[in-house]
Amino acid sequence: MKPDRTIDLRRAQIAAVHAARSVGALMRRHLNTSKRANAVTQHDIKLELDVRSQRLIERSLRRGFPAVGVLGEEGLAGPTNSEYRWVVDPIDGTVNFAYGIPHACVSIALQRRAPADDVADYEDGYQTLAGVVYEPFCDELWTGLRGQPARRNGRIIRVSGRRRLREAILSIGFAKTHENLEATLPYFIELVHRVRKLRIMGSAALALTYVAGGRFDAYIERGIHLWDIAAGGLIVQCAGGEFWHEATPKRHAYRMIASNGLLRRRLRVPD
Repeated sequence: MKPDRTIDLRRAQIAAVHAARSVGALMRRHLNTSKRANAVTQHDIKLELDVRSQRLIERSLRRGFPAVGVLGEEGLAGPTNSEYRWVVDPIDGTVNFAYGIPHACVSIALQRRAPADDVADYEDGYQTLAGVVYEPFCDELWTGLRGQPARRNGRIIRVSGRRRLREAILSIGFAKTHENLEATLPYFIELVHRVRKLRIMGSAALALTYVAGGRFDAYIERGIHLWDIAAGGLIVQCAGGEFWHEATPKRHAYRMIASNGLLRRRLRVPD
């Protein structure tokens, strides 16, 4: 990839870290408080704090980068077809957070429309240049810049070296639709006999960073949104892992497998 000459990626990363930490402080203050829900379904909760957090991130990022749009779980802000865009999940793991479970995070990625001589990461032509995931309850900051090592709290991290599935810890996600649940459950039952442990922890972005840092050996999801995976997927790659994803018919939705790169052939996304 040719070096980017338009946006200073270090400056962009610093801005994303600042925005993520600001929302992280808000999350810490509200973890054990009563939270107002804007919408509740059988398998999901949308909090008023989700919207407030995204607005806080938007204001913070657009002060330094007014020409860059924001694509987030809670909607769009700024230019909608700009060369660069921020991809934001203000609170990834909302259900955990709503129930007072301290396993949720802020996820922010910077993407650029891929040049003609380069390969896009995503079906709409964008590639991820920088990723920040901040987990405020353990105060863990995961960062990645395209082509550079991934870091946790400033220290370089690497994916695990485990090659045997029977020694591996895998995370698996259950998307919220009936179709995805029906497809994933049989594979879950198959995998549970082949691996050391399966984990379902409720935050896609954190599952990706756990793969990047060697805590998990792989993470599988049949239906996941761009804002859940854009930052964490890059961090996995920067840590030496493999991040495979494939677009589904739903806009900004993907099937994916993130792994240490040594277990990929033994894994699949449920049909």
